[in-house]
Amino acid sequence: MDNQEEVREFLTSRRAKISPGQAGLPSGSRRRVPGLRRSEVAALADVSVEYYAKLERGHLAGVSPAVLEAVARALRLDDAERAHLLRLAQAADGTDVLTRPRRRRTRDQWKPHASLRWTLEAVTAGPAFVRNGRMDILAANQLARALYADVYASPGNQRNLARFTFLDPASRRFYPDWDLAADIAVAILRTEAGRNPHDKELHDLVGELSTRSDDFRTRWGAHDVRHHGTGTKRFHHQAVGDLTLAYEGLEMAAEPGLTVTIYTAEPGSPSEEGLRLLASWAATPQTPAPHSSG
Repeated sequence: MDNQEEVREFLTSRRAKISPGQAGLPSGSRRRVPGLRRSEVAALADVSVEYYAKLERGHLAGVSPAVLEAVARALRLDDAERAHLLRLAQAADGTDVLTRPRRRRTRDQWKPHASLRWTLEAVTAGPAFVRNGRMDILAANQLARALYADVYASPGNQRNLARFTFLDPASRRFYPDWDLAADIAVAILRTEAGRNPHDKELHDLVGELSTRSDDFRTRWGAHDVRHHGTGTKRFHHQAVGDLTLAYEGLEMAAEPGLTVTIYTAEPGSPSEEGLRLLASWAATPQTPAPHSSG
C-alpha cells in the first residue's frame, strides 16, 4: 500500500469529520468542504498552512513527534487513530524496520504449538480462538468452531471473518447488528494495514473484498481504525438462537500480531444457557440441533 496515499486519505478523512463547532471555531458561511479547512487545522496545530498542506499530501518522513502530537490534537484523534498516524510516520521515514512484524508464514503454514491448543481447549465455558490481523481464524476450541459453524461451513470463506462478513449471505443472519460487525471488521483490517503495510496477503484480501463488495469498498474508503480489545457482540446461531456475548482480546506475547479472543456470557443470563446448548450441540453434531428456550 502506498504510504503517501494512505497518509493523504487518512488525514483528509479525519479533517472532514470535525465540525468547526467541535474545534471551538466559528462555522462561518460559504464553507465548500466538509469539516475543517486545512488552514484551520494548521492554526490549531500551530504550524504554517504550507507545512500542514505538505503533511496532508503524504509527506510524513522526518516529522517530529511534537508535530505529530499537535496534529493529532488538532484532529481530535482517539488512541487508535493516534497509533495509526504514528505507524504511518514510522513507515514513511523507515523507522518501522525494527518494529515491523517479520514476514509471517501463511495461514496454512502456521501451526499452533501444543500448549496453545491445550490452553484453548481448557477454556470450556465459552468460545476461544486465535486470529491474525487479517481476521483469519488460526486455531479454535470446540465451542468457537461451533459458534462459527457458518464460517467453517463454506470453503469460500477460507476461515476468514472479513470474507465471511462481506461475501457470505449467511453473515446477515449470523450478525443481527450486521452494519456494526462490518464496520468493526474493516477497522481491524485498516489498523493492520497501518501496522504491517508490507503484508501481501492483506493487500490481496483488501483487493478481493473491494472488488466483490460495495459495502466493503465504501467502508474501506472511510479510513476508520480501532483498538479491538473488549466489548459485547450479538449473534444469531442456527442451532441455539440469539446470543449476547462479552469478549476480551488478548495480544499474544510469543506471537506478535496474533490475538486470542475469548467470549463469555453473563452468569444466569439466557445467553449462558445458550452456550450450554451450544456445547451440547458441538459435542453431538450428528443429532438434531437443540432449540433455545428463548
